[in-house]
Amino acid sequence: MTSALRPRLPLQSPLFIALLGLCVSALHAADPAPSAPATPPPSTFCRFVPERSDDFAWENDLVAFRAYGPALAKGSENSGIDCWAKRVPYPIIDKWYRLDREQKLSYHEDRGEGNDFYHVGKTRGCGGTALWIDGKMVLSGVYKEWKILETGPQQSVFQLTYAYTVGPRQIREVKTITLALGQRLFKSESVFTEDGKPADFEIAVGLSTQNQKGVGTLNREAGWMSVWQAFGRTAIGTGVLIPDPKRITGMEELKSAKRDESHVILTLRTDAEGRTVHYAGFVWTKTKVITTPDQWTAYLTAFGPSLK
Repeated sequence: MTSALRPRLPLQSPLFIALLGLCVSALHAADPAPSAPATPPPSTFCRFVPERSDDFAWENDLVAFRAYGPALAKGSENSGIDCWAKRVPYPIIDKWYRLDREQKLSYHEDRGEGNDFYHVGKTRGCGGTALWIDGKMVLSGVYKEWKILETGPQQSVFQLTYAYTVGPRQIREVKTITLALGQRLFKSESVFTEDGKPADFEIAVGLSTQNQKGVGTLNREAGWMSVWQAFGRTAIGTGVLIPDPKRITGMEELKSAKRDESHVILTLRTDAEGRTVHYAGFVWTKTKVITTPDQWTAYLTAFGPSLK
């Protein structure tokens, strides 16, 4: 007995191609769809950024900052502190620097996470320090050394070292910055020394008024000062606070026709260990949490007692 031969479909026939397509589609349907990258959880973070002119940057779930390093020693930058206006709770420092470097996507443009539009130049920016001598600020250059003490989900702590020249005298400032999760202000603890010994100086802490475009508010009794400035349809409020207002020796607004020289400042004297402590930070109204100057100053007023 002979079996009947079954007809075979030519490989190039339309029917064969259609059946092959159905099989491939079924196999693809069985595969799980690729998942989107997981959003990182909120965290604090800090790091040295050698690929961007030796910046040192730090952030938490609410705010981000940077200081300028040795590669910019010959530029206009010094010890002023820059604000990065982020509006997402996850870390953005590494991502923004990477996109700027690899894809030429500038962090000065907002693509949904925020951006850097705050001008520092040679100002104190947001809470930078200076020596206060004969009614004038004596500035250091950019930081000379950095050291990370801790960086993790709840808190980041690091040190930046600055140098001042006052005639023949050489003054050293070691600034320890602490930023906790959920706080808009970082703690800045500076120790000033001369020849390895505590230095007795009056110190100025400043907020740039952005060439007098911002409105300064001074509250010596509560121990804080602030600047509120509109940027297009949004605004930034910056602030500095002293935990013990009795340590403040002065508070004033400095106005100048020269670029980058207008500030609000407060002054205080170093203690027996050459130490000063202040808090500094900001809010951006686009985050829709604090949207008015009154809300920002209320935040600063409440922040001081929360430290006790």
